[in-house]
Amino acid sequence: MNSILKNYGSIILLLLGITIGSLIGRFTPQYVDILKPVGDIFLNLLFVSVIPLLFFAISSSIANIEDSNKLGRTIIIMTIVFISTIIIAAVLTIAGLWAFPVTAIRDASAALEPLTGNANETWGDRIVRFLSVDEFGNLLSRKSILAFVIFALLVGVATRKSGEAGKHFTAFLNAGNKVMENLLTLIMKVGPIGLGAYFAYQVKTLGPELFGFYAKPLGFYYAFGMVFFIVIFSVYAFLARGGKGVGSYWKHNISPSLTALSTCSSLATLPANLLASNKMGIPKEISSIVVPLGNTLYKNGSAISSILKIYVAFSILGWNFFEPSTLITAVGITLLVSMVAGGIPNGGFIGEMLMISIYGIPNEAVPSILIIGALVDPLATVLNATGDTVAAMLVTRFSGEKFQADSIEA
Repeated sequence: MNSILKNYGSIILLLLGITIGSLIGRFTPQYVDILKPVGDIFLNLLFVSVIPLLFFAISSSIANIEDSNKLGRTIIIMTIVFISTIIIAAVLTIAGLWAFPVTAIRDASAALEPLTGNANETWGDRIVRFLSVDEFGNLLSRKSILAFVIFALLVGVATRKSGEAGKHFTAFLNAGNKVMENLLTLIMKVGPIGLGAYFAYQVKTLGPELFGFYAKPLGFYYAFGMVFFIVIFSVYAFLARGGKGVGSYWKHNISPSLTALSTCSSLATLPANLLASNKMGIPKEISSIVVPLGNTLYKNGSAISSILKIYVAFSILGWNFFEPSTLITAVGITLLVSMVAGGIPNGGFIGEMLMISIYGIPNEAVPSILIIGALVDPLATVLNATGDTVAAMLVTRFSGEKFQADSIEA
């Protein structure tokens, strides 16, 4: 019991806060106007922390990458594997939602804020607006997060190229990254109160039907996620090493899967993943690069969650999710969230910010999506963490390295 409380305590508290907020919104709606400012303050704290968090997380990760020919080749193949499989996860999720649509409620009050944009704006104008800003100060706005991500990446690359002179700046980035991680952890400690207060407002606004709305997306995620976990990961293992790869992967993936499920932490699963990758016969020069980097940059569970969150947000507002440009943008957001924000504590929040920035989604839809993200966390962690070893198998296959046959039965 103590282990359950330790590992799932934050989720239990979040559920408790949501439940209390729901009861207040349902049975004592007169208190909702008093509670809503509490929810607004919590969201504002998240909004203002996301920019420095992104900067330090991205810049420090790039600045700390060491350079060598073999490392560079492995990273290139690893990047191709990460990107292609994350896109596959996103596309399959879209197909699943098209085949099994999750109905949602339209929030008329939230829809009062229309999509941002100019009717005369060309695609070229949009690309410029999404990827860059004309003043440095504008980078600090959450409406320009995509441009800020690019800036942070460039700072990380420039730091690496600075050599010895850049070491002090790298140390600064590393320290800043740790500080911002702790800051976000502190903010999320009041998540049950903040989200509970905002949930009370939503229950009052949308009514009891809100609970049916949450049940269906969650049901879809867990059903689809389990199928993806068993079928797609088996396909990847087969592509990497045939039938032996499938047997080896599932034989040695039990411990990492249970670790991920019990801790809800990809980082806590890293030691078990490294041990499992060695038993699977993955060369250490591959596993020591792909598994640790994958722990930060490779998130299948987050990819599925990202598509579902965008779909749910569009459903709430009554917008058409399956319009081609919307789908392409959704895959792009998912790729960025899974490979950049995935390694940040509570990094799924970055996805909501990108959704707001690019789609012009009203802020009122954000708490609902945050709640869904929290409730799918156990299975998402399993998909995120255990995908690292199967990705390392694929990198081994496509890099031409040999599996260590004598380790398969270890």
